[in-house]
Amino acid sequence: MLSTLRPVTGRRRVAVTGVGLRTPAGADPADLIRALDRGRTLAEPVPELMSGNGRVTFGGRIPAFDLAEYAADRELRQMERPTVLALVTAADALRDAGLPAGAGCLPPDTFGVAVGTGLGNQVALERISADPGVHPSTVMKVMSNSAVARISARFGAAGFSATYVAACASGGLAIGESMRRIQSGELLAALAGGVDTPVTPFTVSAFSRMRVLSTRNQDPASASRPFDRGRDGFVLADGASFLLLEEREHARARGARIYGELVGYFSNSDAYHAVEPRPDGATAAACMRRAIADAGLRPGDIGHVNANATSTWYGDEAESRAIAQVFGDECPPVTAPKGVLGHAIGAAAAAEAFASLRFSARGEVAPIANLGDVPATVSIDVIAGKPRYTDSPYALSNSFGFGGHNVSLVLSSAA
Repeated sequence: MLSTLRPVTGRRRVAVTGVGLRTPAGADPADLIRALDRGRTLAEPVPELMSGNGRVTFGGRIPAFDLAEYAADRELRQMERPTVLALVTAADALRDAGLPAGAGCLPPDTFGVAVGTGLGNQVALERISADPGVHPSTVMKVMSNSAVARISARFGAAGFSATYVAACASGGLAIGESMRRIQSGELLAALAGGVDTPVTPFTVSAFSRMRVLSTRNQDPASASRPFDRGRDGFVLADGASFLLLEEREHARARGARIYGELVGYFSNSDAYHAVEPRPDGATAAACMRRAIADAGLRPGDIGHVNANATSTWYGDEAESRAIAQVFGDECPPVTAPKGVLGHAIGAAAAAEAFASLRFSARGEVAPIANLGDVPATVSIDVIAGKPRYTDSPYALSNSFGFGGHNVSLVLSSAA
């Protein structure tokens, strides 16, 4: 039996009213869910990677789209691709929430922006290192906070703006910290999410040398395989994803559609190693437990888990142990969207959180891509083959990153 949600006294409720997506599945939220249901990796050969001598020649790319409705040519020339993608996706989230994508769309002093990014504008640094010409826009192009600055200025968000850099947990941190500011009453609304564009020759080569990327160059569609015995690393993908978070009563007063709510959040650190997770999963387990408790719930209330699971051997093993510690023999179904979308680093969290809300709302959770042989060391209930039924509105979504950064979000589709 589900326990009754017990929000902390005085905390405001946080609704999700808009989503903006740019992933290998495209920009349409319905396309995202269809792609996750199909369970095949959305990766393809990349010409810029194939022309070099690298070990990895594929990645997840965003389908082309028209930028004309988002920014003038002069402004576009002043921005790098991650900033452009963030601005576009933030605008889409506002429109999806039924708001005009411009200044004044929300009360400025109580409207904030939080952007998570693991790599920032690394593409600018790569290009400048090859062509060191200095232009008037160079500083703004290379700044890691370029995206949040552009979004705040475009949409008049004067209440709060911040960039969070915590590797693969960056987007989750941006969402969770925005949630806290709305709960406290500091903000009425926030655009929260992340962006990263790692599919470049330099970045792919750097990750490849760490031996953390899949090398299935002949079959990219089967490359990302979280929890599978044959997994050999993750697939890098470009992406941007943002949620519009609103204080629930504010959203209801303006007649907004509500996808669901953010009800719990916690973040901690493994304090263990620069890139390896703590093998026993103890710190990640503590993060999940604290997020569930923050929501006023028990582990048994969670209907499914969205695992961070990137398809690396040590990372998936550690997360599996952590999930097992939290849920024991009552483990809910576990999915892992990076099997389909690839790993977009800071851009992953908002897209995955939104997917979890949709899964809970429809009562079916998508399977894990390419999962056919689960090793005995993975003792949790991973979903293989076809969607799995769930009757709980609550989902737990994890974002765990290099450096030991852990973030867990709890979401409810019962708004």
